[in-house]
Amino acid sequence: MEILKTILGITGISTVLAVFIIVAEKFLNNYGECGIDINDGGKLLKVDGGVSLLSALASNKIFIPSACGGKATCGLCKVKVLDGAGPVLPTEEPYLNKQELQEGVRLSCQVRIKKDLRIYIPEELFNIKEFNATVTRITDLTRDIKEYRFDFREGEEISFRAGQYMQIETKPYGKVKERAIRAYSISSPPSDKKGVELIIRKVPGGVCTTYMHDHVREGDEIRITGPYGEFYMRDDSDDYVFMAGGSGMAPIKSIISDILEKKLDKKMIFFFGAVTKKDLFHTEFFRELEKKHDNFKYVPALSNPGPDDDWEGEAGLVTDVMKRYVETGRDRHAYLCGSPGMINACIKVLTSMEFDESKIFYDKF
Repeated sequence: MEILKTILGITGISTVLAVFIIVAEKFLNNYGECGIDINDGGKLLKVDGGVSLLSALASNKIFIPSACGGKATCGLCKVKVLDGAGPVLPTEEPYLNKQELQEGVRLSCQVRIKKDLRIYIPEELFNIKEFNATVTRITDLTRDIKEYRFDFREGEEISFRAGQYMQIETKPYGKVKERAIRAYSISSPPSDKKGVELIIRKVPGGVCTTYMHDHVREGDEIRITGPYGEFYMRDDSDDYVFMAGGSGMAPIKSIISDILEKKLDKKMIFFFGAVTKKDLFHTEFFRELEKKHDNFKYVPALSNPGPDDDWEGEAGLVTDVMKRYVETGRDRHAYLCGSPGMINACIKVLTSMEFDESKIFYDKF
């Protein structure tokens, strides 16, 4: 009986404490209505206090890049907070350099609105739109990569730079009870304004990629926002080297298509790295471009071709293959998209070949 009384006593105390915390959260963290002054009066918002700056802006149709959905793991949702944010949190510090800290740059997902704020965000973020798009085509590219076609509603259009990305919002499924937001590069060209195409590789255990691969079907409606990103073509070179691996092909495909559609006088070579022949995709697409355009060359390379691949193309690390094709010491730009390991290796090779590092642009994922 004494043991039972002790257990009941502890349970009672725990219950009282839980109720106290809930009540405290409700009254002590009730910050009321707060104001957000954006760009010195360019836009004024009234929001409920206590929410993150990222979600407050999103609820007012101002979409800040956030590939991780506000979990402070991507470091993309940076805004300059001029007043009212409080001290920088430990969760923000890894993503902010010394200059950004001095300028008041913060991760908007970590800034909790407790009083009026003054912030600055780039004007182009006001052009980011929210679309309730319909999945009209799903194409299997490899065993773990699919390409999705999203069509917008009648009258809706998008304007983006080749190389930029969209963010997809998932819906709860299976044991996943919360929505998630992830970023995927656009593979279609900017001339296609009625929709976008995204190339998505299934990541084991990935919340969003599992949702897209296993639960999304043609005809489903998906909420997407965009465009986002600083990975796009700079039009101050006539000679381009492109390199990608896996789903990193997406922004490169968009950039190359854009250049060729506009008939720009640019020399281009695209190196695509894969392990075996079954990991290659869109080969015929790029071969056709190669036939039609003298200024474009496509070089796929297999790092480990299998005995049944019947492969007569380039073999070995794609960076080693590149060195056999690209001359050193010329004024050209390089655009890279793929895994951090591949990109780091490629940058090392390019700089050893006298590439100007300021003209090497990349998107790691």
